[in-house]
Amino acid sequence: MYRKTFVAGTVLALFAAVSLAQSFDVVVVGSGGAGLSAAIMAKEAGSSVVVLEKMPYIGGNSNFASGGMNAACTKQQIAGGVTNDSPEIFYQDTMKGGHWKNDPELVRTLVAGAGPSVEWLLALGGDLRDVGLMAGASQPRTHRPTGCALVGPEVVKTLYNAAKARQIDMRMNTQATKILMKDGKVTGIQVTNKKDGTYTIHAKAVVDAAGGFGANNDLVSKYVPRLKGFATTNHPGATGDGLVLAEKAGAQLIDMTEIQTHPTVVPKVGEMITEAVRGNGAILINKDGKRFFNELNTRDAVSAAILKQKDGVAYLFFDSDMQKSLKATNKYIKQSYCVSGATIEEVAGKMGVPAAELQASIDAWKKGKAAGKDAFGRADMPRNLDQAPFYAIMVTPAVHHTMGGIKIDSKTQVYNTKGQVVPGLFAAGEITGGVHGGNRLGGNAQADIVTFGRIAGQQAYIYSMQAK
Repeated sequence: MYRKTFVAGTVLALFAAVSLAQSFDVVVVGSGGAGLSAAIMAKEAGSSVVVLEKMPYIGGNSNFASGGMNAACTKQQIAGGVTNDSPEIFYQDTMKGGHWKNDPELVRTLVAGAGPSVEWLLALGGDLRDVGLMAGASQPRTHRPTGCALVGPEVVKTLYNAAKARQIDMRMNTQATKILMKDGKVTGIQVTNKKDGTYTIHAKAVVDAAGGFGANNDLVSKYVPRLKGFATTNHPGATGDGLVLAEKAGAQLIDMTEIQTHPTVVPKVGEMITEAVRGNGAILINKDGKRFFNELNTRDAVSAAILKQKDGVAYLFFDSDMQKSLKATNKYIKQSYCVSGATIEEVAGKMGVPAAELQASIDAWKKGKAAGKDAFGRADMPRNLDQAPFYAIMVTPAVHHTMGGIKIDSKTQVYNTKGQVVPGLFAAGEITGGVHGGNRLGGNAQADIVTFGRIAGQQAYIYSMQAK
């Protein structure tokens, strides 16, 4: 009796496993900006597509992107009066910001594709009509929603609505556990979820867009020991699972020690204050009430400067004029971590800094602005910072972006440890290495994920058609 029951159960289990096995032209791992962009492009080209997301929600780190999306020579940029930018200037800014460690071919692809990516999102119904300046850029090229609202939620909403409209199969709470290979080529993927257990999806192409590993401090500190114990701006799912998948399939990893900290994160709260706050005129003040660095320098340099201050913290200081210029600040000033005052003396008291030193810092800022010569080399000084009420937010650096990852080329093809293309495997977004080099400029992540996500979707479609 036991044997019959066991055999019957085994047969049923095998039948269930077979019935769950499915086939698609393209499987996309990850539902952030890169994954959804890839899925939409592949679907529009004619592929059958499924998106796998291990978390119960879509978007990944893209949900938390705040600053904007960089692109040169767009209609929006020109309409805003920026006529001196070009893809070449954008390229030079990106290479310089990455300390010339970037892969030039990938950066050329980024700067050429970013403008069309902005237009593509606009055509899908997104709002990226406002253009501003962010740290490390020589020209205002950061596209964001009207009123300078947060860019991430807008991009995710736009892509999700487009994916739904195209009836793309999107599976939440579904973990990709193995990329399946035969004769060195991708044949599908193994997945698991609580409802269906483990099953196989046969596919001709896989796009790995599972994101970075900023929320995995064990992995972060393995590559950069000084970051052990650092907080992160990343969502809980950014643990590097997609890297492990690719590595087990033979993928080569590059630039893994290049991990960026974001300089303005609220201590113990973990909320990232968008770089647009500095871009629109805020300054950094230390606990002595003194300004100490160029706020629009690159993120790594600003982070290092803050960590050298007393207790490794600083205050973002801004006035009501700056606050009114940036919609994102409406959220910040309502939080308990933001202090305010009707006078410099009042806000200094709440900050715990000498009022006289703070006033002297503001006076020096105004004097430098009037003279067009800032003591710390800041070129863009849009406001006097003398309009009450005044605001201040304590900030410190936290792990923000992992620049290293899977080695790809300009077609998003994945390379193995022997320097050969892995047939059928593509990757895009933060999971890849080479685009940002030693430091990522604010606004380049959104340009990266959408531009290379679109390319990955196109190339996965082309490969899957050739493989039929």
